[in-house]
Amino acid sequence: MTIVELTKHHGLGNDFLVVDSDLLPDDLDRGALARRLCDRHRGLGADGLMIIHDHEGCAARMELLNADGSPAAMSGNGIRCFAQALLMRGIAEGDSVDVLRIMTAAGERAVEIHQTDDAATIEATVSMGAVVDIDPPAAWAGLGVDPGRPVAHLSLGNPHTVVGVSEIDAVDLVGLGAQLSEVNLEIVEPSADPSTILMRVHERGVGITEACGTGACAAAFAARRWGLIPDSVDEVIVEMPGGSVTVRVNETQVVLRGPATHIARIEVAL
Repeated sequence: MTIVELTKHHGLGNDFLVVDSDLLPDDLDRGALARRLCDRHRGLGADGLMIIHDHEGCAARMELLNADGSPAAMSGNGIRCFAQALLMRGIAEGDSVDVLRIMTAAGERAVEIHQTDDAATIEATVSMGAVVDIDPPAAWAGLGVDPGRPVAHLSLGNPHTVVGVSEIDAVDLVGLGAQLSEVNLEIVEPSADPSTILMRVHERGVGITEACGTGACAAAFAARRWGLIPDSVDEVIVEMPGGSVTVRVNETQVVLRGPATHIARIEVAL
C-alpha cells in the first residue's frame, strides 16, 4: 500500500484534486484513479483530478482528467487551482512566483498571481488564448432548437456550445446537457448591467458544475458577438452559481481573472 498526498482546491465551487506525478505508480490507470477519487459518495469528491508533470521551460505541465476519467485539454478554473497547488509545493519558474507558465494539452498558458487578504485564496489572471469557431456537436441538429435563438459553437482548447436564453433557471440543463455530452454546454441570460451576463453550465465528463472558467470565456465571447455586451465593454463579468469571474475580450483572444482557494491536504492509500 502506498500513501499519497493530494491537495484540494476550488475555483468558485468548481473543485479539483491535485497530485504530483512522481508519487503515482507508472502502471496506474489514471482514468480509474480520477473516477475513484472524484466520486462524491465513495471517494474524496471533485469535478476533476489534475496531475503535475515536469515540463522544460515551464513551471509544470497540467494533466487534467474529468470526474468520469476522460481527459480534458483545458480548464479555466482548474488552471488557477493548479497554479495555487504549484505555489504551495514551492514550484515556481525562476525566482518569481508572479507569473507561472503552465503547459496544457491546449498549449502553454501564462498565469499571473495576485495575492489576497485570505491566506487560503489567490486571484489569478490567465491568458486563455484564441477562441475559434467549431462545428456543432453531432446531436445539435436533432434537438429542434429555434433557429432564431443565438447560438455559438466555440473552442478554447475544449469544445463549447453557448446558447442565449431569456431565463437560465427555466432551462432543463441536465436533460439538455445529457443530449450534448460531447461539449461543455453554457446557457446565457442578459443582465440589467450591460457589462454582465448570467450563466449556467453542464460540463462534459462531469455534469452541472457551479462554475466553468473556459465556459465563462466562451459565453463572454459569444455575448459580445450577439450584441448582449456592447463593443465598448472590454471586460465582461460572468455571474455563475458559484460566483463571478471577469473576462477581458478582444476580437480573437480572451483573458480570465478569478479566485482559487485551497481547501485541504489529503492523504489517500493507493
